[in-house]
Amino acid sequence: MESKAAANTAQKKKFLKVDLHTHILPSRLPDLSQRYGYGGWISVQPSGEGKARMMLDGKPFRDITCNCWDAEERIRECDKTDVDVQVVSTVPVMFNYWAKPKHCLDVAKYLNDNIAQTCALHPTKFIGLATLPMQSPELAVTELKRCVQELGLPGIQIGSHINEWNLDAPELDPIWAACEELGAAVFIHPWDMQDKGRHAPYWFPWLIGMPCETTMAICSMIFGGVFERFPKLKVALAHGGGAYPFTMGRIAHGHAVRPDLCATNNKKDPLSYNGHFWVDSLVHDMDALKLLIKKMGIDKIVLGSDYPFPLGEHHPGKMIEESEEFTDEEKEKLLGLNALRFLNVDEALYLQNNRVRPAITYDKSAFEGKVDGAIPASLAQAPIS
Repeated sequence: MESKAAANTAQKKKFLKVDLHTHILPSRLPDLSQRYGYGGWISVQPSGEGKARMMLDGKPFRDITCNCWDAEERIRECDKTDVDVQVVSTVPVMFNYWAKPKHCLDVAKYLNDNIAQTCALHPTKFIGLATLPMQSPELAVTELKRCVQELGLPGIQIGSHINEWNLDAPELDPIWAACEELGAAVFIHPWDMQDKGRHAPYWFPWLIGMPCETTMAICSMIFGGVFERFPKLKVALAHGGGAYPFTMGRIAHGHAVRPDLCATNNKKDPLSYNGHFWVDSLVHDMDALKLLIKKMGIDKIVLGSDYPFPLGEHHPGKMIEESEEFTDEEKEKLLGLNALRFLNVDEALYLQNNRVRPAITYDKSAFEGKVDGAIPASLAQAPIS
């Protein structure tokens, strides 16, 4: 039988690469603490030479460079790694679910307009995901409809929990119903990890806390019956689904032997949902990726890099491209087609003549004469750099 390596063409083939997992900020970030009169908000301090520091209540949170806000720089870096399209979403610390709902909505609109403007200015390079004030489902549904129907964004990015709500909280059902009705994709990213005491050292919140958060998110949706109530809901999970793909046997066993604790809201075998949702490819290890594909299915893995942050894959898709484990058809799915199908974007618009073409038409007139999207005058300030 012909091996997969032999089945691949001898000459290196250029595959369409669509990176579902990238983050972006506006080039201007106002002083939100001053605007709203209380703390907890992220601010940005420019440090020159295309660098800046994100601050949280006056303390350093993360150092960033211009590829976090400069679309032209992102395009240059994409060209170096053969990434055709980035799916851009906000940095999770900007979810602001802890804030007063109307203030969170205010900032979400600002971020979403900026993302839509970036996509409108570079429609062949970027596809956008919105952020919502999830702590207020009524406001979230209203903003979701605006983002899908007016801005042309095909989906949303949300956190792994909403304050004290896991993702099966009945309060969130109106949002899932609206996503289902609109065909909006949902990308779940871990956030708000425990970072005190034993969890604090060695970057544990990011190395261990994030996979744990993602696992709790998907288990909440499965155990809580979200996919039973909303069978057409399209969900993808960051970081290869966290620990779920590698602990699913334990999870299913627990569900079977302690139904009094685990099967109180959904009696279906958790493993029956494998293949129902998507996960990204960001696992940093070929053996882990192969297990992920075996358990979740080749059609449910999307390219994700976590660009532009250091814990991400610095050359998106390189491990897949260089592997002899996959056929060209499988690489096409993993590197680009699966992401477009998850987002319900017409893949033919991107694949024609092997050239990337705009799949979504954004209304540029909505942003003419405006800076960084439809920014209220009260939010405008000097650019980061």
